[in-house]
Amino acid sequence: MPRVKRSKIRRIRIKRIMKQAKGFRGARGSLLRTAMNAVTKAQQYAYRDRKRRKRDFRRLWIQRVSAAARQSGTSYSRLMGDLNRSGVALNRKVLSEIAIADYDTFREIAAFAAKS
Repeated sequence: MPRVKRSKIRRIRIKRIMKQAKGFRGARGSLLRTAMNAVTKAQQYAYRDRKRRKRDFRRLWIQRVSAAARQSGTSYSRLMGDLNRSGVALNRKVLSEIAIADYDTFREIAAFAAKS
């Protein structure tokens, strides 16, 4: 039985790892073993941060809506409670965009929610 020679498969694997490590600094971008470690770690960070990004954006939207609500003379929690009670179906992302782009409209929305 002939021995198994892996040169082609091995070269493909190495090229894939090194392509992913392209742009990494020092040995992490040029030596196979360190590049493999770096790529693995980078993939872990990428997976974690895809989840994290959703949290971070929600926090940002809440901060923006809260700041606009304070300028309108109410608190964030009171504004969101009023919006829910009045049946206004705007999420935090849309509210923050309105607060940035058109503050007068945001104030009208807050006043409408407070009346209801």
